[in-house]
Amino acid sequence: MVVGIALNFFGFQMVGAWTFLAGAIGFGVMQMMQQYDGKDIVIRRLRRMMTLADVLFIVAGLLMVEQNCQFLLPLFQKNGIQGLTYYAQYVVHNNWVLVLFIAAILELYTMHRISNELSKEAKKL
Repeated sequence: MVVGIALNFFGFQMVGAWTFLAGAIGFGVMQMMQQYDGKDIVIRRLRRMMTLADVLFIVAGLLMVEQNCQFLLPLFQKNGIQGLTYYAQYVVHNNWVLVLFIAAILELYTMHRISNELSKEAKKL
């Protein structure tokens, strides 16, 4: 994912977008495959939040690819200038950055909280 962002930053938007999307899918699948078999409700809630962050990473990658490839543009062109304005304002206008920021904040929060909760659980045993 970091390589994709770096490529996008240094002018290789098309390659960077697809690289980021591939990394986001790999990262999300890897984290979703991890299991927590304990009974602590806090850790289960944090795992659900982490899954949401993974989905948001993938959505950010899809928005980045859409910004560069414009797969959805023909659907909005059917509605004339109003459709194009909506497309530019809400779909393409670097919205992937906001989604990526939210996903990163959620990921950092859940990562540190899960670590703390697991260490508390280990001390109880």
